[in-house]
Parts: sequence; structure tokens; C-alpha cells
Amino acid sequence: MEEQGAPVGRRVVLGVLGLGAAGVAFGSKLQGGIDSVLSSISSKDPTGVTGLLPGGGGFRFYSVASSIPHRDEESYRLTVSGLVDKTADYRLSDLRAMPQTRLVRDVQCVTGWRVDNTPFEGVKLSHLLDLAGVQDDATAVRFTCFDGAYTESLTLKQARRADVIVALKMQDKAVTTAHGGPVRLYVAPMYFYKSAKWLSGIEVTKDVEPGYWEHYGYDVDAWVGRSNGRSDDAT
Repeated sequence: MEEQGAPVGRRVVLGVLGLGAAGVAFGSKLQGGIDSVLSSISSKDPTGVTGLLPGGGGFRFYSVASSIPHRDEESYRLTVSGLVDKTADYRLSDLRAMPQTRLVRDVQCVTGWRVDNTPFEGVKLSHLLDLAGVQDDATAVRFTCFDGAYTESLTLKQARRADVIVALKMQDKAVTTAHGGPVRLYVAPMYFYKSAKWLSGIEVTKDVEPGYWEHYGYDVDAWVGRSNGRSDDAT
């Protein structure tokens, strides 16, 4: 069952915003403490706090849902379904037991901020697709999240890239709730909105289905550039 944080009041918002400003001023050690604060906050209060706060390590925190969702070791599941030969449900322990890939790339947000040389580690998406057995009429992959709101999609060719992973670690630590943990998508060569947080579903589909932000005009093919691994034939 999804846990809900405490309602956000005006004093809490002002206090956490102050903490966020201090984190920006004094470095990542203090910023790291913001993650735990964010993890206990619900954004049902109309303050919109989750769209305002800086997160640890130079990141910014965004959520399109009405609360910050939580899953733990026992409750988390990742489902692979759709046009596959074998539907699967994975626990965290199942994903950790699979071959792990570590990527160190720059994270680039479409809003302008950037975090250089950020390590992510997890299971190649192509490995999960191979285990499921993709059917011949499939051309795309759709991702759903346990916040109940966010979605994303990639073409099957994009999803099979070696630099697209289901991430269990970020900055060499388990992915925190505030950063989309315990499991998030990481699409290294694309803008960060393609790297869906709080990942819970991988659905192989016949066609690309535009994700949450793409309904508001964001690019479906959100390539950053060659600096993050894009090649001339990236499609």
C-alpha cells in the first residue's frame, strides 16, 4: 500500500525552502538531507512545494502527482507486459540479482539545469526485454509509474540501446524516494524527463504513445546531443 506523507503547511514550506536555499549555498552535504524531508512530504497542499525545491547533489525535484509516492523492499514490483511472450513481475531482489551496468553521463534537464558526470547503475532495459521475449508486431515500449500519473515511451530501437537502463543506484547509492526510487528509468542520451521516476511498469506496445510531458508539447525524441552518447543514426 502506498504511504502518504504529512500535509504541507505554510511554515513547513517556508522552512524547507530555506533549507533548500542553504543547500544550494553550502553544498551537497546539506542538500543531501533535503531528500529525506521531501520523502515525508505530501504536496496535496496547494503550495506546489514539490515543483519548487532543489534536491541533493545539484538536482531539482519535480512531481506531477498530488503526493510523493513510496515503495519499500517488500511492496515494490516491476511488471513487464504487453506484446511479450512472457509477462513477468520482479522484486527488488530479482533486479539486483541480474547483470548490472554502470553509466557515468551528464544529466541534462530541458529546463536548463545540468549535473555533470552522474553515475547510474542498474539492469539494461534490453535485458528485461530479451527475458520477456518481444513479439514481432511490437515497435515501442511504454513506461508507467507508481505515482499514478507519469508515463513515458521509447521506440523499441531506442529502448534496446546499451545506455538505457532500469536504474537501482544513482550517484553510487540506492535511488532515493525523492529521486524516483527504489527503481527509475535512466535514458542517458535524452533529456531527463524521459528518465521516468518511480518506475512500476514496462509495457511493450505496437506504437509509441506520447508520455506525460509530450502531451504538453515536449519532444517525443528528446535527444540531448553527442556529448551524452547520441550518434548520427540515433532514432
